[in-house]
Amino acid sequence: MRDVITIGDAMITFNPTIKGPMKYVSTFERKVGGAELNFAIGCARLGLNMGWISRLGNDEFGKYIYNFVRGEGVDVSEVRLEDNYPTSLNFKEIMEDGSGRTFYYRDNTPTKVLTEESLTEDYFKNSKLLHITGVFTAIDPAKNIGVIKKAISLAKKHNLLISMDPNIRLKLWTKEEAGKALAELLPDVDILLTGVDEAEILLGTAEVDEIIAKCKELHIKYVAVKRGSDGAVGYHDGQTLNMPPVKPKKVVDTVGAGDGFNAGFIYGILHNWTLEKSLTFANTIGSMVVSVSGDNEGLPYLEDVLVETGEKQFIER
Repeated sequence: MRDVITIGDAMITFNPTIKGPMKYVSTFERKVGGAELNFAIGCARLGLNMGWISRLGNDEFGKYIYNFVRGEGVDVSEVRLEDNYPTSLNFKEIMEDGSGRTFYYRDNTPTKVLTEESLTEDYFKNSKLLHITGVFTAIDPAKNIGVIKKAISLAKKHNLLISMDPNIRLKLWTKEEAGKALAELLPDVDILLTGVDEAEILLGTAEVDEIIAKCKELHIKYVAVKRGSDGAVGYHDGQTLNMPPVKPKKVVDTVGAGDGFNAGFIYGILHNWTLEKSLTFANTIGSMVVSVSGDNEGLPYLEDVLVETGEKQFIER
């Protein structure tokens, strides 16, 4: 049985070999990225049985991503290579302080052929949790909201938990479009993993107490409000915890930190951990991710996290 499944696009990510404005960068290094893909890899490295539903271009980049993800231990039986659709690309800009921007080239994404009819019920039947994000929805809102709703319907039918990271990318759609589409999904969500800005778009408030109160009204069981360098606030079963950040050794690249946090928090929930332990674990992973350049290179294995938290001793020789 799979622990977690997710649906989403993947991209070849071109990382700059030097820091600074992208217009002055002449060389890039090929990597693999995508919010749902990063989350899937994060879960797999922690030891969760992870499945990914997607479509890739039947080209060299698509084949590279397929083999890369399969090599990470993610089940790719629901991934197809499609003719006439190039694998999506993005180019990253990384500044000296670790912040950056992403430039997407994904208008003709292969996931355009991923429809409601593409979803295999048995894949949901043999899983525990469905993770969705606003990124996949934003790529083709008119179609993909239907795909997500069908996935939620199958998940509900087979008693899966449903987690959602709004992950609102304003280069892909407007605040109004995102707020309307994703708010429709909230009544079916069991676990909301959100940033403050995203919560304001979805729930109309940036105040953490009000965010949690609105989530309680929607009967969302778990809430994690990601606050970056300020840590995270979590809610479950009447308990609200404000957890401090785990200070990274050095901030190198912030991309992927939220996906790593999500994987860690989900890991805790599936292992029936306390809210405090789940948040600490997730914060630790987020801190580890920003210390490494790349979208998913910093996503740690379970053993690495346990060493970082002092639960396991690192033996060098």
